[in-house]
Amino acid sequence: MTNQPALNLQALAGSERAALPDVQPAGPLDPTTVVEVTVVLRRRGELPAAVRGGEELLDRARLADVAGADPADVELVRSRLTGLGLQIRSADAATRLVRVAGPVGRLAEVFGTQLDLVRSPHPGSGELTPHRHRSGELSVPAELAGVVVAVLGLDNRPQARAHFRFAPAAAGAASYTPLQLGAAYRFPAGTDGAGQTLAIIELGGGYADSDLQAYFGGLGVATPKVTAVGVDGATNVPGQDPQGADGEVLLDIEVAGALAPAAALVVYFAPNSDAGFLDAVSAAAHASPTPAAMSISWGQSEDGWTAQARDALDQAMADAAALGVTVTVAAGDDGSSDRVTDGAAHVDFPASSPHALACGGTALSADPATAVVRSETVWNDPGHGATGGGVSDAFALPAWQAQAGVPARAGGPAGGSGPGGRGVPDVAADADPATGYAVYVDGQPRVIGGTSAVAPLWAALVCRLAQGLGRPLGLLQPALYAAAAPGRPVAGLRDITSGTNGAYRAGPGWDACTGLGVPDGAALLTRLRAGATG
Repeated sequence: MTNQPALNLQALAGSERAALPDVQPAGPLDPTTVVEVTVVLRRRGELPAAVRGGEELLDRARLADVAGADPADVELVRSRLTGLGLQIRSADAATRLVRVAGPVGRLAEVFGTQLDLVRSPHPGSGELTPHRHRSGELSVPAELAGVVVAVLGLDNRPQARAHFRFAPAAAGAASYTPLQLGAAYRFPAGTDGAGQTLAIIELGGGYADSDLQAYFGGLGVATPKVTAVGVDGATNVPGQDPQGADGEVLLDIEVAGALAPAAALVVYFAPNSDAGFLDAVSAAAHASPTPAAMSISWGQSEDGWTAQARDALDQAMADAAALGVTVTVAAGDDGSSDRVTDGAAHVDFPASSPHALACGGTALSADPATAVVRSETVWNDPGHGATGGGVSDAFALPAWQAQAGVPARAGGPAGGSGPGGRGVPDVAADADPATGYAVYVDGQPRVIGGTSAVAPLWAALVCRLAQGLGRPLGLLQPALYAAAAPGRPVAGLRDITSGTNGAYRAGPGWDACTGLGVPDGAALLTRLRAGATG
């Protein structure tokens, strides 16, 4: 490294990372090991107001011209980083992402940090997982200050957990096939997702074609077209973790595929890191053909992210919405605490992004034969999970949600409260594992719940709505909330008014447990066709 040019660095805003507790050294980190990181560049201009409000869509070329990276910025980053001994693996002005490779020791020098090899508890399983670790803030070469807005992947700790739960082995547990749930939620007749693409984001696990054939054959449904896409070196690896990530992957595919059987499903496999998550969402949003929906069943409490990673992923979902993609995201399975132990209320990200359709969970009692709903309440089963929901610490209250009655943020241990932010969730559906989804995982029939199941259910519904309307929906929330008011149900959604997720209680109208309610798909299609606000 002694022959490299001297570095003049400036701090990178939003890159501060707290040291993880309970880390254990995992041996020396070889400074010559080549790794890749993702560098995010600033926008050349803001998205137009009509695009931000969901009233207008852009194609990829127009998005790049209006709000992508300036080609001069791309060239500056390319020139400066290669001059510092790094390699540019890819650079794309539309996504504003530059993939950079180099010896890990040199990367640490260029971005002003120290990296160590450690093991720490995985945010989902709790198992000790090896990864690179840093704390404090990053820096960038002075010439790139203001041009580079995020550097992700230097610390590649597992960033998210899958929001699913296996059904408890308890008497009285029920289950439904996705087809039965589609009937209970009145998915619109005459639609099946034909002509639409549904993207699914996965941060681990895999699926086998034999499982899909067995499952859909058992339902009497043609096996949908499913394509696996690897991101940042990850691939579809089935059969490794039937109790973990494989359960998530197969749940997502089987729910989406059963409810939108004619849609093309594209499953993006990425490393479970902040860089991998961002790169997968960007790859899906900018794919051709553009997906009608993108389903995300992974996340972590907002404060488990750096500000730079949160902002970069939120902006990637803003791009997705601008291109016509409706991004459905699980709201979490740990109630209003979101598994944070400080006694305060927390919401899960990326569900808390204002560009995500955040999906909460219910406990459903319905007649499987007739689809008649007997009752539906907030999912909250002590010891077995509860729907996430609450008020964001990171994102302001969106204009389209301003009249819905989002409360002040629930307080911390002292019982105080804070100013209102983006309310989570927007919508809901069955998530209680005790009234869960009958699926097939690694050769075995299983019953799984969690808000992980709600994201692909809503993604499938979006595909069918887009088919029925003959157009993509993009940012759906402004239409859903158009007639929202405190205590007032909205057309196309069935209000859930009973139950609690801890700090918040359900009631008439929007609430921080089940949002605006569960779908009445036929009524929602009618409302969207009419452009109704009531």
